[in-house]
Amino acid sequence: MIISPLMLQKKVCMVGAFATGKTSLVERFVKSIYSDIYQTTVGVKIDKKTVKLGKQEVNLILWDIHGEDEFQKVRMSYLRGSSGYLLVVDGTRRYTFDKAIVLQNRVEETVGSVPFILLINKSDLTDEWDMDEDAIASLSESGWTVIKTSAKTGLGVEEAFFSLAEKMIEGINAGSTKSDN
Repeated sequence: MIISPLMLQKKVCMVGAFATGKTSLVERFVKSIYSDIYQTTVGVKIDKKTVKLGKQEVNLILWDIHGEDEFQKVRMSYLRGSSGYLLVVDGTRRYTFDKAIVLQNRVEETVGSVPFILLINKSDLTDEWDMDEDAIASLSESGWTVIKTSAKTGLGVEEAFFSLAEKMIEGINAGSTKSDN
């Protein structure tokens, strides 16, 4: 891997259905906190965190975009200029998985083939789990990176953000921001 001495800055978008835990994942990653109090995101909320990958520092600019529901679609203009995104699903609500598949296609039409990771959040609620494991396995087999996360416990959160950062850096060092995702 080629190492650049300059700090890189990368825009990362959080995309998913309404109430999947996008904001909670960002807060867990950036501030190491979790709150049970739900606050809906209006528009977009921007945070940042610098991560170190080997000798390379990467400044992640995290765009926490409002969730999509039957009344409000995600504004694809928020995603322009992004280097990658995290597609977030609520493991207790199957339809958020189906929504994520549709959203991924719309995002790819807008920003092209940039690195992304599918996060199946709320893994701490396994007794309420409503996921089709065969569908998840099928996506993994087709090349999608899938990580189970819990903003509440922190499970998989660091792994998700660092994995995406690595994918974005690999794209640069390969001379492209394209990904096989």
